[in-house]
Amino acid sequence: MDRTTCLIAGGGPAGIVLGLLLARAGVEVTVLEKHADFLRDFRGDTVHPTTLDLLDELGLGDRFAKLPQRRLTSVQLPIRGRMFTFATMDRLPGPHRYIAMVPQWDLLNLLAAEAETEPTFQLRRNTEATDVIREQGRVVGARYRTRDGGTGEIRADLTVACDGRTSALRAAAGLGSRRWATPFDVWWFRIPRHDSDPAGAVGFLTPQRVALLFDRGDYWQCATLIAKGSDPALRAGPVSEIMRPLTDIVPWLSDRAEILSSWDEVKLLDVQLDHLDHWYTDGLLCLGDAAHAMSPVGGVGINLAVQDAVAAARILAPKLLSHTLATADLARVQRRRRLPTAVTQGLQRFLHARAIAPALGGRLNISDSTEPPLPLRLLRRIPFLRDLPPRLVARGVRPEHAPDFARRPS
Repeated sequence: MDRTTCLIAGGGPAGIVLGLLLARAGVEVTVLEKHADFLRDFRGDTVHPTTLDLLDELGLGDRFAKLPQRRLTSVQLPIRGRMFTFATMDRLPGPHRYIAMVPQWDLLNLLAAEAETEPTFQLRRNTEATDVIREQGRVVGARYRTRDGGTGEIRADLTVACDGRTSALRAAAGLGSRRWATPFDVWWFRIPRHDSDPAGAVGFLTPQRVALLFDRGDYWQCATLIAKGSDPALRAGPVSEIMRPLTDIVPWLSDRAEILSSWDEVKLLDVQLDHLDHWYTDGLLCLGDAAHAMSPVGGVGINLAVQDAVAAARILAPKLLSHTLATADLARVQRRRRLPTAVTQGLQRFLHARAIAPALGGRLNISDSTEPPLPLRLLRRIPFLRDLPPRLVARGVRPEHAPDFARRPS
């Protein structure tokens, strides 16, 4: 049995950022990561301006800028064979007027390497948190299992669940949640990208297909929306049916109509949207998807999780250092992050109901229109409306900044 001040389950963006910030404050931190490394196809590889600002404040901006990346500055829609720019980010406030598309393993490796330079930080790989330890009703740590089958316990003043929407610690704590029905799931796959293709992101809204393509340099990262629960039935058909509706709309994809040869190339994301009534219980705090599973709409889940971690570090570091942490301090974290979570999930539910469900039902067909529909024309012509969607997606509500104790010069 080991002991630490703060035990974090999950080495994703929220867990590593929280560990780095707390370690820079001098808090003893142990992060449990069930995998041996971060080399996995996360697909959620968007790094938004709020996270880019944070990296600058942590003194990591220059190193991050050297990572292989594409910069997303616009979203386009094909309409009658022409590309219509739906949103641009060139009028965002702040120094970063783009979303960086960076493999998440590169981001995590950068953050973890920096955290491991702190003497109070420890990252245990191949180690998965499996259950909470309770004493007199309070969580006092977690049990773990290693890749080779070993088991053990780590006691802590605070245990933080950053282990995602299937969080073992969240389930073990029995925290109640509210869940909303979602009308869709997502297929993820890759197709080659040519230099002559458009740059940025390209969306498709037709009766046959709702999809979004992200420019990753030499390939497109493709998200295709399907009706909730329809994956098994659709996989009974040919995989080539995924690309056909897209190649019918834009000629520059026609040479890739048969590019998918196996359903093994298509990964399913079971879309969920929920949040815990209370993100905490005595001795345990949930952050990121463990506290609020987000829809992929807007690609904001990672960045909300990072913002959660920053707020938690600012509020909790002094309490952990002085050994005066109370449950009321965990409640402060939820209160701080409740508004951004509620606003973001509210917008996602609105888009689910008003855009995605009608599109999947064949009641919304932008790509075959003779001109952009009225809402898109208004977005283009009215400055306030034009700038609102990019700002909400890229900067969100109540962005968090690094606490003074964690800041370093670039």
